[in-house]
Amino acid sequence: MRFKLLTVLTLALIPWMRADPAVAAPEGARPAAEPVWESQLPDFSAETYDAKVEGLLSQFEAATGRKLVPGEKKKVGLKIYADSGPGMATPLPLVRAVIRALERRGFATENIFLVGLNQLRLRMTGYLPSLVTGESPFPGHPIFVLESGKFYDPVWFYDSPLPQRFDPIFIESQTRDVPNTSTKDEDRKSFLATPLFLDADFWINLPVYTDHPMLGVNGALVNATLWNASNTARFFRSPANAPAAVAEMSAIPELRETWACTIVSLQHYQYIGGPFFNSLYAASEPLIWLSRDPVLLDTLMLERINRLRKLTGFNPVPEDIRTLEFAELLGVGSMNTDAARIKRLDQ
Repeated sequence: MRFKLLTVLTLALIPWMRADPAVAAPEGARPAAEPVWESQLPDFSAETYDAKVEGLLSQFEAATGRKLVPGEKKKVGLKIYADSGPGMATPLPLVRAVIRALERRGFATENIFLVGLNQLRLRMTGYLPSLVTGESPFPGHPIFVLESGKFYDPVWFYDSPLPQRFDPIFIESQTRDVPNTSTKDEDRKSFLATPLFLDADFWINLPVYTDHPMLGVNGALVNATLWNASNTARFFRSPANAPAAVAEMSAIPELRETWACTIVSLQHYQYIGGPFFNSLYAASEPLIWLSRDPVLLDTLMLERINRLRKLTGFNPVPEDIRTLEFAELLGVGSMNTDAARIKRLDQ
């Protein structure tokens, strides 16, 4: 099991490499940051999102040489985020704009699927059909609800030596309706949802940013990993477990090979009190970003979150939450925002 072997090895190596300066990567050896394409959003209308998303994707294709067109599988996945509830979900106009851009590139409607975690929150945020009218907000597009358990493959799992059968302290409502009927061996495993990296030619990550008490930043990396797997509440027992899990999951070769890019709108994000939505601590900027580097995007947002915390009298995100540092160590991306190449499309 290549993924299982990789995970066990990196869990053992991360603390050792951190403790021994002789084996730590020198500053000059940090991975080069991928570009971040940025565009202004004069408003948040569907028309504006359509134009900006098309411009970003066209620039991305021209710069990378990767055409976002149907391949052998003729399918593409969109990983959306709805788990902070209404007010802090992936903006619907952004998702519709990405869908229209992919349809213009040759994808059939039924072959563009959306992936989310929780049925109730997907319905509350407008992704699943209304129980009153029955009208679908995304007619013709399959929407995979991961907590249904239908999309996990027993061959693909994250196996860790973390303590078994502890009471998760993340948030009670995350696990309130989940029966504890698993075996001790199953408790060690988080099964991965495979539609994104096995069923699609590629997939696009569409996160929303909040702070997180255990992860620091809840954004690109987390949306692609913990919120794309089963049995992940177990990682929130200590500040060290969840960051290591996020980093190691994000380093899976198959996941990275099919992960085309991340697109994030700063229409809304939250700088304290997350991951649940609190309008008192929400912010908005008229920007949309696209990049292949989730570590860089998360680092840029961490800087914004800390800046807003300072302005409003709150402490910054604790430095001992090393989610991004672990991911950089595994080669997933770069935290070097000083060397970031921000390519502004509107200048």
